[in-house]
Amino acid sequence: MASLGLWVTRRRDGVGAGERALGYARAQAAMWYGLLFVCVVETVGATVLLAKLPVAHWVMLVLDVYTLAVVLGLQAAAVTRPHVVGPAGLRVRNGALLDVWIPLERIVSVRYDLRFPKTETAGRGSRGQDEARVLEMAVGSQTCVTVELSEPVTAVKLLGQRVEARTVRFHADEGRAAVAAVREALARREEEREARPAGAGA
Repeated sequence: MASLGLWVTRRRDGVGAGERALGYARAQAAMWYGLLFVCVVETVGATVLLAKLPVAHWVMLVLDVYTLAVVLGLQAAAVTRPHVVGPAGLRVRNGALLDVWIPLERIVSVRYDLRFPKTETAGRGSRGQDEARVLEMAVGSQTCVTVELSEPVTAVKLLGQRVEARTVRFHADEGRAAVAAVREALARREEEREARPAGAGA
C-alpha cells in the first residue's frame, strides 16, 4: 500500500545518488491492468445486483475497493521498487515481496540468459544439478539475467523469511542493458581497486 503513495508522487524507493534503476514492471503490466479491469466490472455488477440489500452491498463494496487497491499496489510496488545497481552492489527486488542485496565483490559473472522457470520455483530457492542454490525471481514467467556468486547471499521476503542463494536469476525490462550496467559497475570497482596505493585497505 505504501507503494501507491510513492507511485502517485513519482518517487522510487531505494535509488540513491550515483545508482542506476533497472525496471522490471513492464512485463507484468498487461496482466495486472487486465485483472484490474475485471475487478472493476465485478464491482459494478455486484453494486447493481445488491442494490436492494444495503448491508451486503456495502460489505461487497468495501471488499471490492480493497481488492482494486491490492491489484494496483502490486503493480505500484514493481514500478517504485526497481532493481538497483551502484558502486557498492546490486539490489534485486520483486516489488515489496522479495529483496536481495548482492555486494559487487561476490559477483563472479553476469550474463543475459532468457529462461522460463517453473511457476512453483519462481521466487523460491531451488537446487540445480550442481547442488548450488538458485533463486529465480521471475516476472511475467521469465527471467533474463543470471548472476553467479562466489559466496551465497540472503534474500529477505516480505514476512521476514530468508532464502540463501549462490545463483540469482531475475527479470529486467531491458535485460542486456541491465547486464551491461552491472558489468560497468564491476569494471569501475576494479579500476578503483587497482588505483589504490599499495597497502591500502580493500
